[in-house]
Amino acid sequence: MKRLFDIIFSGIVLLFFLPLGLMIALSIVLESRGGIFFKQERIGRNGVPFGLLKFRSMRTNSELGGKITVGSRDARITKVGYYLRKFKLDEFPQFINVLKGEMSIVGPRPEVKDFVNLYTDEQRLILRVRPGITDEASLAYFHENELLAKSDNPQHTYIHEVMPAKLKLNLKYISNPTLGQDLVIIWKTFAKIFRA
Repeated sequence: MKRLFDIIFSGIVLLFFLPLGLMIALSIVLESRGGIFFKQERIGRNGVPFGLLKFRSMRTNSELGGKITVGSRDARITKVGYYLRKFKLDEFPQFINVLKGEMSIVGPRPEVKDFVNLYTDEQRLILRVRPGITDEASLAYFHENELLAKSDNPQHTYIHEVMPAKLKLNLKYISNPTLGQDLVIIWKTFAKIFRA
């Protein structure tokens, strides 16, 4: 049921999003050199790596400066990228990941290998399910980048404060996932975006 919902929902979103997606792609190309998409290896279900897709919102090779972004003060983010991130539009290519079966609409956000290696045995339980585009943790930390921007050591804050709190919410979700709960999370996500 969940997989069927993921396929149908993603197909509809990608179809309706296509005109806006083409405009975003053109804006990215006109503003800075580099590709339209940014592909980053994340850890998926059962610990299998996959390439998570996003619209490119940073200058090329920005990942060499670290995997954590720190809100509007991060000089690596392009002008177009700022608005893509603000309204979460950079995340829309992940509906392709959903169609490929690498992700679900709702589920724990996938992490990079460096951070997954820090998980405890209990936290690694979230790897039993497909990662998602949105979840309760994403809603709770909707402005995560701005929170990290206030920290003197963003990576330390993320690893020791933000990540454990998000994983706790993820573990609660996977203990009793339902389609009804997923629909509520999707609704809350769109509401957050439109209020951004």
